[in-house]
Amino acid sequence: MPQTTKAPLDADEERVTRAQRLLIQLGAALVCQPFDTRTHDQLRAFLAEDAHDVLASLEVLRQRPEVELRRRVAELAGHHLLSTGGTA
Repeated sequence: MPQTTKAPLDADEERVTRAQRLLIQLGAALVCQPFDTRTHDQLRAFLAEDAHDVLASLEVLRQRPEVELRRRVAELAGHHLLSTGGTA
């Protein structure tokens, strides 16, 4: 099997990705056990301690020009995107 080298995430990408995974996990936990105090505590801790930095990182990512975003997606996905949204 060929070895693939993935481009590393920068700090903002990493922060947003980790937060997204955590929030999906917490959301699923709330659906399964809506009154679990541990899940509520984890969500409160995220909102109090990390949400501000994550939102700042998300804004940095949103400010990137489309050309840069397409290049970055191509790096991370390992293929090139056409300007019409298709793949090459």
